[in-house]
Amino acid sequence: MSDQSTPLRVLVVGCGNMGSSHAQAYHLLEGFEICGIVSTGKSKEILNEKLGGGFALFSDFEEGLEQTKPDAVCISTYPDTHEAFAVKSFEAGCHVFIEKPVADSVAGAERVVEAAVKAGKKLVVGYILRHHPSWEKFVALSHELGKPLVMRMNLNQQSETSMWTLHRNLMKSLSPIVDCGVHYIDVMCQMTRSKPVQVYAIGARLTDEIPADNYNYGQLQIRFADGSVGWYEAGWGPMISETAFFVKDVFGPKGSVSIVAKEAGGAGKSSSIEAHTKTESIRFHHADLDASERFAKPDEWINLEDEPDHQELCNREQRYFLKTIREDIDLTDHMQDAVNSLRIAFACDESVRTGQVVIL
Repeated sequence: MSDQSTPLRVLVVGCGNMGSSHAQAYHLLEGFEICGIVSTGKSKEILNEKLGGGFALFSDFEEGLEQTKPDAVCISTYPDTHEAFAVKSFEAGCHVFIEKPVADSVAGAERVVEAAVKAGKKLVVGYILRHHPSWEKFVALSHELGKPLVMRMNLNQQSETSMWTLHRNLMKSLSPIVDCGVHYIDVMCQMTRSKPVQVYAIGARLTDEIPADNYNYGQLQIRFADGSVGWYEAGWGPMISETAFFVKDVFGPKGSVSIVAKEAGGAGKSSSIEAHTKTESIRFHHADLDASERFAKPDEWINLEDEPDHQELCNREQRYFLKTIREDIDLTDHMQDAVNSLRIAFACDESVRTGQVVIL
């Protein structure tokens, strides 16, 4: 953009949990101006009211795009619309912030990236954990543990009411280990800095309320070229157990680092969006033994009291989006990472369906 003082005019598409939070960020932050809000249902009216009213509302994406002629589009709809909306936005000369996953297929994600490159516009994917200081610390500490690494992560959500509605709708196009797993696969790739070479996954369909070919519980295992291994587990629904639903743990030859979410790990928190990014404290365990083979150092507790809430994380994502545009930051690696984590997640889906190990 030539004029740094002119606010970026953003069309907000999708007004659910994430879309609403991103809209709040645009409303709060200097440098942005919402020019329209798009949703198929009543959520746009609710969001309009929440933001003080007076915004242009649209039920049809293309109509909103045509009428508002935005500088940027924020896409937080269900994944089966991501590719079409993103490509049309780039063709209209807009920058795009898109919630993960980039698309509901690897080929689709590659087409979105191609469209961004062709248009010469920015594509920022909503990898929220990359903007969280505690998760950045978690990844940084993992680099002190030696190799190979063992990474153990999960997020099982005992969902009801509106969260179960959201999960059911998501499962029309994606499984939990694809939708959520891309975050944690991305974290594992940052921790190992190594090439993933194979995956194996299992899944179970625990309800007739989702498509016959999908599953609402899944677990993936991933092996890296440097010998590191990791697993990730995700489940959605009213039948999911909350026992040990939150595990974020890595260990290597020199010790272990764990996120310990005492509060977020409490009863009734597994379906809370706020609890998913809350870390609270990191436990750093050293493997060193003394002459009598007792632990030479006590465990370190790194308390993270000054950590951003969900809204502040969305604000940080949007500040980054603005920065990439204003400073013309090269997003080649960012886009490639988003496609690669999706490729790995879909390979896990393939493994669930075939019962086979998938070589990457």
